[in-house]
Amino acid sequence: MLVAQSHAIVKYMEEHNPDKSIAARFTYAIVLTVVTLVAEVFGGIWTNSLALLSDAAHVFLDLFALLLSLGAIKLAGLPSSETRTFGWHRTEVFASFINGVSIFLIALGILYEASGRLMEPEPVNSLPMFIIAVVGLVMNLIAASALHQHSHDDLNVHSAFLHVIGDAAASVGVIIGGVVIYFSHWYVVDALISIGIGFVVFFGAWRVLRESTHILLEGVPRGMKVNEIAGSIRNVPGVQDIHHLNIWSICSHIVVLSAHLDVSDDFKWKQADVIHAVEHMLLDRYHITHTTLQVECIACLAGPFIRDLSHASHHHGHTH
Repeated sequence: MLVAQSHAIVKYMEEHNPDKSIAARFTYAIVLTVVTLVAEVFGGIWTNSLALLSDAAHVFLDLFALLLSLGAIKLAGLPSSETRTFGWHRTEVFASFINGVSIFLIALGILYEASGRLMEPEPVNSLPMFIIAVVGLVMNLIAASALHQHSHDDLNVHSAFLHVIGDAAASVGVIIGGVVIYFSHWYVVDALISIGIGFVVFFGAWRVLRESTHILLEGVPRGMKVNEIAGSIRNVPGVQDIHHLNIWSICSHIVVLSAHLDVSDDFKWKQADVIHAVEHMLLDRYHITHTTLQVECIACLAGPFIRDLSHASHHHGHTH
């Protein structure tokens, strides 16, 4: 029975390892992002549109994020070693953190340039601006659809997905701006759109930095409640109490738990069964696959058998 349970855990982990699928989707998104970047850089220079160039900067950051995230996935696939027993999974979180910092800096640059154009608006060639923004929007929507499947359960994918979605929103703004400028020649709209893009980038950076920092500081994973999990463990037959409970993340899809279990006197000879029951409850209910459980029987330590054994040992020592 215990062998079957162990196979069940291994099978679950294999079925829920998304790295190969994610890598293929990242590669697809990278190709689309390169096409968008080239179009918007040349289009921004040609049309003199700060909004297009701002969006191109965001797209460049998208490309950086995607390449960095793909590199993190490849590193995470490397085996563990004597010096890195968890392997390279934490690189995913570092990649997300670096992405967040870089997005924040780009946002500041966009806002600075846009403020200058608010004071001195410059003419913009609106029709090519509109067409290139439409191309960028289509490319970003296709890339976002490729990443969407894994964006809810993987922080690395989520950070890259935010890049692409933010850029799609920016493309919509540029399209609207192109239409307004074409009919009104109100060139200050270009700067206003750039400011909007800057704020979209800024709040995206804040979310990524908050989540990656939370993991780096070994905080409890989002959505998990320590008291609730402790209560679920106490409800497992044989568990009398729990203490020294710690829950943290190695990366966005690897949650680790360690705890001391106090088993009841009736289960002192069935401690292995209690451990496996707790492990499978944590797997099924909370998807926690890495657990370290130390079992002790406080009631057993105070029981007559242990007291008699201690007394006999003490008496034997005096005899010698």
